[in-house]
Amino acid sequence: MDWHTWVLFVTTVFFLSATPGPNMLLALSHGIRFGPRKAVATGIGTIAALMILMVVSVTGLGALLAASETAFSIVKWCGVAYLLFLGVKTWRAPGLVDTSEAEAAGEAAPKPTAAWKLGAQAFLVCFSNPKAIVFFVALFPQFLETAQPLAGQVAILAVTFAVCEFLWIMTYATGGGRLVPLLKRAGFGRLVNRLSGGMLIGAGALLAVARRM
Repeated sequence: MDWHTWVLFVTTVFFLSATPGPNMLLALSHGIRFGPRKAVATGIGTIAALMILMVVSVTGLGALLAASETAFSIVKWCGVAYLLFLGVKTWRAPGLVDTSEAEAAGEAAPKPTAAWKLGAQAFLVCFSNPKAIVFFVALFPQFLETAQPLAGQVAILAVTFAVCEFLWIMTYATGGGRLVPLLKRAGFGRLVNRLSGGMLIGAGALLAVARRM
């Protein structure tokens, strides 16, 4: 692959990944509720799903999904339902409590959420977005040189996309994490969950109105 082509791909993907779609809104939500460190698992889960979707897109299954209205709709609405479920569950959750404050008051500290659960949520949210497959089917051929072996080129594009996506996921999660101390100090612990839940519901709405490329 010519390095000029790669630079163009990096530039394109960098700005596309910054778009606040379902993956980024989930990262922001996890950053707000659990902090950037735990949100690393969110990034890992998202990237794992994206790598599978990229493989699917280049093996021809992506073209099949893109051509089937029924298959596309089933996958999409499963993803919408899952995001809405997460959003409502988060919205109704009790307000965040500072562990040290709870212990000082003699109350039981809330049980921390395991990082693997955040990764699993991110994987399911990303994997249940059929638009991602259609996106890769449309994007990758624009940067492939047919005169050269395709496997190596696809690997380079996939890894590049994954790195850009992970960087933006952590950017969103870090931004969300910085909101928490401000909200807690202002006495808006419950607002943290309302904000996170609203973002997830919004992400479900975005997926619901998603159209094929």
